[in-house]
Amino acid sequence: MAYDKSITFPFAGIWKGMWATLKALFRKPPTVFYPEVKEVPAPRARGVISLDTDACTVCMLCARECPDWCIYIEGHKEEVPPSKPGGRPRSRAKLDRFDIDFALCMYCGICVEVCPFDALFWSPEYEYSEYAISKMLHPKERLTEWLRTVPEPPALES
Repeated sequence: MAYDKSITFPFAGIWKGMWATLKALFRKPPTVFYPEVKEVPAPRARGVISLDTDACTVCMLCARECPDWCIYIEGHKEEVPPSKPGGRPRSRAKLDRFDIDFALCMYCGICVEVCPFDALFWSPEYEYSEYAISKMLHPKERLTEWLRTVPEPPALES
């Protein structure tokens, strides 16, 4: 006599669920106990935006392209002496204020992509929460601190 597939085991759904529960009971939990154990972010993860003040030319492209208008930039022009004797002095833009309001930021990365002078970078740092929303406005000094946590870019293909 051949096996009839139309005959089913009684309460098959319950036994299937119990088997899944039993397997999960002896497996290591996928959770991380956050304050004690820090999770390592993926390489090139988007955490916080860091700023290289030396590379910034106050072109304001990042502030104009930001869909949330969360970047505030102020600067002034400064005369630089000529590099060669007999040359004429040049004017250079100097950065006075560069603030990002992370309470408004949606972490889209347009500001990092649009910067023609590579002054903005993604840092994998993710612990910058505050109790007061007014402290989420980060000045250029705080943005510059995260520059040391930015990983090296991947090597170019040869």
